[in-house]
Amino acid sequence: MTSLRQRGLTLVELMVAITIGLLVLLFAAAMLISANRGHAAQEEAARLDDSGRFALEVIARAVRQTAYVNWDRADAGIADDPTAPPRVVGMDNRSLVKTADFISDPRPDVANGSDVLALRFAGAGAGPDGDGSMTSCAGFGVSELEEGWSIFYVGRSAVGDTELRCKYRGSTSWGADAIVGGVDSFQVLYGLDTDVPADGLANLFVNASVVSALDDGLTIDGANETERELDLRRKTYWKRVASIKVGLILHGEKRVRMNAQPIVFDVFGPAYADALGSSDPGTRISESDMPGSLRERERRLFSSTIMLRNPPR
Repeated sequence: MTSLRQRGLTLVELMVAITIGLLVLLFAAAMLISANRGHAAQEEAARLDDSGRFALEVIARAVRQTAYVNWDRADAGIADDPTAPPRVVGMDNRSLVKTADFISDPRPDVANGSDVLALRFAGAGAGPDGDGSMTSCAGFGVSELEEGWSIFYVGRSAVGDTELRCKYRGSTSWGADAIVGGVDSFQVLYGLDTDVPADGLANLFVNASVVSALDDGLTIDGANETERELDLRRKTYWKRVASIKVGLILHGEKRVRMNAQPIVFDVFGPAYADALGSSDPGTRISESDMPGSLRERERRLFSSTIMLRNPPR
């Protein structure tokens, strides 16, 4: 009777088995890392899409209610006063102090030449907060006895994050709240109705600096500073703004694009960036100019053109 003896693996067989096992583990780990990175990128993209859409909705609502007139009021016609301040104003390449009045005391921008957009509107309804139909960008109601402001600008949070803020006038002072974080650039163009008489349609889109330069070229009449200020209000190009184009670039919180090729974002398109990008900073953003920690984030560009509800006056 032949005896059977058990044999173990030889050293060579053992080394081959370990090598194959390690290769399988490495492949599985690589697949897991890739899957996790893809999942994180999808989460970041979804979060950015939600944030971008929300920001555009807030801005669009504020633009559309600009210069609202409550025709039920006996003094409703005062809204058509040619010496009233313009309902839309802006600044290029600036940030603001949230507690300062209106857009006074502007500061250097904190996010690639980001702009300031300020919108004035009338309130509606009695009581301290009105009837709730007219609200600031922060959601606070404005009564018919007041004028409201919704001002958008980019500031930096306590931890250094760049955030799009909504500045508003409260019951006793000015304040500002963050709308979205992770802002690379916030840009605004103003559609001017240059027709005479005005037809309410934009013929030319320019930035705030161009609008201010057009105002500087006006012939202003008046015997004193007050009269000249009133005449400027009558003639200002800010009252010819018929629509507003906004662009917003947002980045995610996590590094999910390791070793990816840098992307160039043209906020208002390549033609505008090629022609005017050097004089309008922030309208072309290249990831190659960013530090590595920011370059490898998920990033999205959002843009919208919003017509004002009422024609220019």
